[in-house]
Amino acid sequence: MKFAVLGATGQLGRDLCPRLAGEVIPLGRDRGDLTNPAMLRSTLTDLRPDVVVNCAAYNFVDRAESEPEAAFAVNAWGARTLATICRDLNCVPAHFSTDYVFGLHPGRRTPYRETDAPGPVSVYGVSKLAGEYFVRAICPRHFVLRTCGLYGVWGSGGKGGNFVETMLRLAGQGKPLRVVNDQFCTPSYTVDVATSAAALLSTERYGLYHLTNSGSCSWHEFAAAIFEKAGIQADVTPIPSTGYPTPARRPAYSVLSTTAYQSLGLPSLRPWREALAAYFCERPSPSV
Repeated sequence: MKFAVLGATGQLGRDLCPRLAGEVIPLGRDRGDLTNPAMLRSTLTDLRPDVVVNCAAYNFVDRAESEPEAAFAVNAWGARTLATICRDLNCVPAHFSTDYVFGLHPGRRTPYRETDAPGPVSVYGVSKLAGEYFVRAICPRHFVLRTCGLYGVWGSGGKGGNFVETMLRLAGQGKPLRVVNDQFCTPSYTVDVATSAAALLSTERYGLYHLTNSGSCSWHEFAAAIFEKAGIQADVTPIPSTGYPTPARRPAYSVLSTTAYQSLGLPSLRPWREALAAYFCERPSPSV
């Protein structure tokens, strides 16, 4: 099987490429720009892959509030372009999406299933949901893979690191930290998401799936677990979201159920605390 991977230099793409079973062609923006339809069509027409994995995204959540056109250009119209090309070339798109397609129900405390109605509360979330709909509507054979709270050893592209490394860096500077304790998700290690995605893409069980580590926590709980694992005594104070205003609203609860994936009999994703421990073993150079 031949895979073309868009966004191959990002933290998820770099963990996914070596785990796909078959020929893998990593594509950066120089050959696989979602905002350049002619280039993308030419590249994929030459390659003729069986599956096109889209790890690329506009993921500047707060900035999207002031530049929605840029967010939609990649996350929505780019996904539509990709789906159209895949349909024309008779290949399968595998499109990564996000827990931020949820959020309208702040009182929710049970994990969202794929059959639950989405309801984003930010421009970023709306743009990602639009991209999902385009892929699902245009290509009958597709994978749409929602994930949550990603962190990996390769950092996070232009965002300058991941949450784990940001917490460690700030703690190393001796700064007091204030982390929200009323937003709940599942921190997910890119190695585990990539491994489960590769297993799923080797099947023909097309559709919408949630792929995250198991369990859930608040961002404050995640920060506390990071410092515990690092052996750091950090000054970290839990605060409500109102104490840390941001341009974009975040879901108060966006934990995803992985029941659909698990029903296929594929390897389960480990609990988020175990994944965090593995990250500390595998990160190449400690920041503190």
